[in-house]
Amino acid sequence: MPESYTTIKPRFIEIMDSTLRDGEQTSGVSFLPHEKLMIARMLLRDLNVDRIEVASARVSDGEKEAVKMICRYARQIDRLQSVEVLGFVDGHASVDWIVDAGACTMNLLCKGSLRHCQEQLHKTPEEHIADILSVVDYAHSKGVGVNIYLEDWSSGMKDSPEYVYQLMDSLTSHLSPLTSHPSITRFMLPDTLGIMNPLQVVEYMRKMLKRYPEVHFDYHAHNDYDLAVSNSLAAALSGAKGLHVTVNGLGERCGNAPLSSVQVILKDQFNAKTSINEEKLMDVSRLVESYSGIAIAPNQPIIGDNVFTQVAGVHADGDQKGGLYHNPLVPERFGRKREYAMGKTSGRANIARNLQELGLELTPEQTQRVTKRITELGDRKEVVTQDDLPFIVSDVLKHDVTEDKVKLVSYQVSLAYGLKPLANVKVEINGQQYEGHSSGDGQYDAFVKALRKIYKEYLDRTFPLLQNYAVTIPPGGRTDALVQTVITWQMPEGKVLRTRGLDADQTEAAIKATIKMLNIVEK
Repeated sequence: MPESYTTIKPRFIEIMDSTLRDGEQTSGVSFLPHEKLMIARMLLRDLNVDRIEVASARVSDGEKEAVKMICRYARQIDRLQSVEVLGFVDGHASVDWIVDAGACTMNLLCKGSLRHCQEQLHKTPEEHIADILSVVDYAHSKGVGVNIYLEDWSSGMKDSPEYVYQLMDSLTSHLSPLTSHPSITRFMLPDTLGIMNPLQVVEYMRKMLKRYPEVHFDYHAHNDYDLAVSNSLAAALSGAKGLHVTVNGLGERCGNAPLSSVQVILKDQFNAKTSINEEKLMDVSRLVESYSGIAIAPNQPIIGDNVFTQVAGVHADGDQKGGLYHNPLVPERFGRKREYAMGKTSGRANIARNLQELGLELTPEQTQRVTKRITELGDRKEVVTQDDLPFIVSDVLKHDVTEDKVKLVSYQVSLAYGLKPLANVKVEINGQQYEGHSSGDGQYDAFVKALRKIYKEYLDRTFPLLQNYAVTIPPGGRTDALVQTVITWQMPEGKVLRTRGLDADQTEAAIKATIKMLNIVEK
């Protein structure tokens, strides 16, 4: 096995992100050209990824337009060499497509196993090698650099290693007729079917490097056995100079190695250096989540909503006593902060941390009463957040806290077939009652628009912007199930606030979350 990472001299690992090519092969994902441009901009400019693979040649006119947009931008920031396009062994067709799109680097997809060569192409190794070299020479004549993918390399090393070596011997010895230098920049070794484990990666990578010590090898993992990150680390430990990743682990079948996880494991477990700006990992993950429609799991390492949230009270107590439950993955490293969620296992230490952050000072007896109420809520499986805490305090300690400053006096929402929903709303704000009415695209939309009118016309104030709206119900599918509505608000000063409402009716739950938000703002 490789020596301990602590004894290895820090080594630079090149990161190639394939979200816009391999990641787009995720079932149901198709990025529009302008979406590809926005993701590429963030990957190159903000995250500082070394290389991005943005498309496959000859797919569609829309794909070519996206590549053109990305290449124009990359040229402006002097990063055109970082933009790569997948090409095929198809004579001049892929090269001409890539040149017309404005790119200058092709990742040429070749067959890395004898089975693929014979059964898919129906060619001998010698014929396939001749076809590859013809494309490589033509690419160089057009000013296009070439990297080689050995598709199904993992199966090739298992079942037909002599074929892999025959291919490598021919390609590594081939010189560009224009420069008399090696004509291929990188050899990229994919585990196309996601069948490898870390021990096999170490074995096969070492064999490749022993035979071709001067070659730049990339490793491309797939996650079918949930080993993409482990295999990527094994490849780096064994001498691979580059790793392929995707944002949020997007990719065909079970996906590819997630960029965020590979980055932190390289830095923390391997002592490696990369170009990645870790503070922007969350931003690019959220952008890709939005465009792809593939939600990030709350417990996804680094980028999930819950990964820096402590629930157990003993953890909060330990954090107050010298950070006993901290590890190197501190949230500030990724532009985030540690949170202390509240539930039946929270304990007083956890509640105290949240109260302290809100600036609420309670006596030990009061804290105990609030803790008891949160435990009761946790037993009913209700979610309790820091935003809920002032209301729980108000409910438990009514004689200690002033009444709500925003009260919903009455409202009426109507829904009729063929007509827009209408809402009439009466609210009391700081003792003064106001009325408003509006139509909307839905009942809740009409309600919010009526509130916006009140805040604008009577109070001359900006109403917070609704940023995200999520609805959940308990499992079981009952028609009378409670509905939990979670709304994320963007405050005028930039602060983000999340409130929840719980009711048997979805609109009523959303209204409760809205009034809760307004009271937090007033208080």
